[in-house]
Amino acid sequence: MGSGHVHRLYRHARSPVHALPPHTKIAAVLAFVVVVVSTPREAMWAFGAYAVLLGLVAYAARVPAGFLLGRLLIEVPFVAFAVLMPFVAEGERVEVLGLSLSVNGLWGAWNVLAKGTLGVAASVLLAATTELRELLLGLQRLRLPPLLVQIASFMIRYGDVVTDEMRRMSIARRSRGFEARGLKHWGVLAKSAGALFIRSYERGERVHLAMISRGYAGSMPVIDEVTASRAQWSYALALPSAALTVCVLGWVV
Repeated sequence: MGSGHVHRLYRHARSPVHALPPHTKIAAVLAFVVVVVSTPREAMWAFGAYAVLLGLVAYAARVPAGFLLGRLLIEVPFVAFAVLMPFVAEGERVEVLGLSLSVNGLWGAWNVLAKGTLGVAASVLLAATTELRELLLGLQRLRLPPLLVQIASFMIRYGDVVTDEMRRMSIARRSRGFEARGLKHWGVLAKSAGALFIRSYERGERVHLAMISRGYAGSMPVIDEVTASRAQWSYALALPSAALTVCVLGWVV
């Protein structure tokens, strides 16, 4: 996989969560999300219990609350969608602060907000405790299709390259006095986007030929083999196991 890329979501720390093998954390987060989605929306207390469980994981991982809450802003579009649901949904309506809201819409908004927020929070904790290179190794260990892992690997590797190319093109335009101020300048920006696409495509072709010349046959060699002990699996699966207990109680109660 090559050297790792430290992404902005990652928070370096020495904690039991950071030390877990990446594939155990990926499996735990996936299982946790499945359990959360399976929980009936009427069991509001269960979602509070899930939030407490994630808080305990964040504490064990030494991820500050401010760091976690700041990264949750990524779900703002979903929040906006949820806010609109009580106004546009059909069915029985109820008066709240002088507003006529749909009961089904209110339940739907709560369902989206609760489950979406918990899912995003779990994903943020995974990203905060696992480097990108380790995530790829974990996906590879979990037998994700090799082609998907390779695509993700190249996306991570060359995302910065393409971004830097965009920056240089922007500097070149500004050095020639160009400044986008309206629709009449969209043509220039469109041509820049086309040039960027062509350059990226040609770079991809050169990289592919270089890989073939070095023996590439459709799969990347596994350099670092990651394994996990039973104790590590037990530690990682403690979160979804506790969440499953809460989910079962939610259905029973």
